[in-house]
Order: sequence, then structure tokens, then C-alpha cells
Amino acid sequence: MKTRFVRRTRKAFTLIELLLVMVILVVLAAVVVPRFAGRSEQARVTAATTDVNNIDNAIEAFETDTGRYPSNDEGVGALVNAPPNVQNWHGPYIKKGVPVDPWGNAYVYRQPGTHNTSGFDLFSMGPDGREGGDDITNWSNNPAGK
Repeated sequence: MKTRFVRRTRKAFTLIELLLVMVILVVLAAVVVPRFAGRSEQARVTAATTDVNNIDNAIEAFETDTGRYPSNDEGVGALVNAPPNVQNWHGPYIKKGVPVDPWGNAYVYRQPGTHNTSGFDLFSMGPDGREGGDDITNWSNNPAGK
């Protein structure tokens, strides 16, 4: 007598297979997610540092053309729109308008500067939105107070 083997076709995953896949995904997420956790804040600091450097260069170009830095009243807006009674303005020195920092705050411009007494101070107040501590500045190579 011959024994007949009945073949069963599988149509779905077993519960154990599903749980095993879930465990593998959780372990992978636990390893990968912490590596990317601080990247968005680091990217914002880098963007603010780049903005401060670009605005600083634009202010220097303004000074080269006009013979003076923008006043406190004119601020960074003088890089986009010609202030009244300014000779040799060849702007706009910033093409996309007056930028705001990655946290949505205006960049702070002071002339004469407290730190750059013969020039100007330019900075972002950083993630906390308050002056001091984690500012990104044009007088320090130390972004975000680090």
C-alpha cells in the first residue's frame, strides 16, 4: 500500500512569522532612529550660519558701493530696497528679500556693533529666540554657543 501525501498550500503568513518580522523592524528602528534624531536642529544651525555669512558679505558689498554701512533704522532691508538719499547703491544685494532665521525670527543687525565696534553686529538669536547663549553670530566661529 502506498501512502498518499496531501499537500497543503499556504495562503498566508503564520502568526509567528509576522511577529518575527515585527521584532526585526522594531530592532532596526531602535538602531536607526537615534542616529537621525538631532539632524534637523543641526541643519537649522548650519542654515543660520550660512545666512549670517551671506548677509555679512552683502552688507560689506553695500558698504563698498555706498561708502557706509546701513543704519540701524535701515537695517538689513537696505540690502533689498535702496534707502533714500544713498549714492551708488547697486543692489539688491540679497535676491530673495530680507531673510528670517530657520526658527522664524528676524536676524538682528546693529551698527555700530557691540562686538565689532568699527563695523556691525549681525546674529540670529538661535533656537531659543532670545539674545545670548545659543546665538549664531558674525563675530564668533562658534555657532549656537557650542
